[in-house]
Amino acid sequence: MQMETFVLGSMQTNCYLLISDLSNSAVLIDPADDGDFLNEELMRRNLKLEAVVLTHGHFDHCLGLLSLKTAWKMPIMMNFADQFLLERARESALHWLGTESDPVPPADFDLANLDSIKLVGEDFQIIQTPGHTPGSICLLYKKDKILFSGDTIFADGNIGRTDFAYSSGKKISQSLEKLKKLQEQGFYGEVFAGHGESFFI
Repeated sequence: MQMETFVLGSMQTNCYLLISDLSNSAVLIDPADDGDFLNEELMRRNLKLEAVVLTHGHFDHCLGLLSLKTAWKMPIMMNFADQFLLERARESALHWLGTESDPVPPADFDLANLDSIKLVGEDFQIIQTPGHTPGSICLLYKKDKILFSGDTIFADGNIGRTDFAYSSGKKISQSLEKLKKLQEQGFYGEVFAGHGESFFI
């Protein structure tokens, strides 16, 4: 599997493009707010988008969805506990950024009760990490020792905000314990967060 990072939008959100080694299949993790740019990249590389995975439902991770969904008709995958955040994404963008944006289509594939999923022909472990949002997840790709952490944890040691009405400091602490257990189980690898630089655990 190949991977490329794009830093998109005013919130400098990391979008991850995963590409199969065996075909032209691709997956996007957190397309941020520039679906047109991502569509152009996919077409330029002659890639076929098989799915979009959201680590959580915050507007800065999902505003590019409409353009992608229109072009590719692919499934949008996330924990449905964050569906309400997609519904209010335009309102949130207007509030925080003062900008109008496209409506965000709903997710149509629920990752809430799955332990793993196959993306671009590879197996990914799904780790439910609520706290920052009710439906936050991390994706672990053991083969290359890569963890996609969304906004659960960042390179500087900070964690995702828990001061929203729907957030939970208690739950994010429990989620961080799950990630610590990966280290106890011998995992050492690179973490790619929703914002900022990657880091190692």
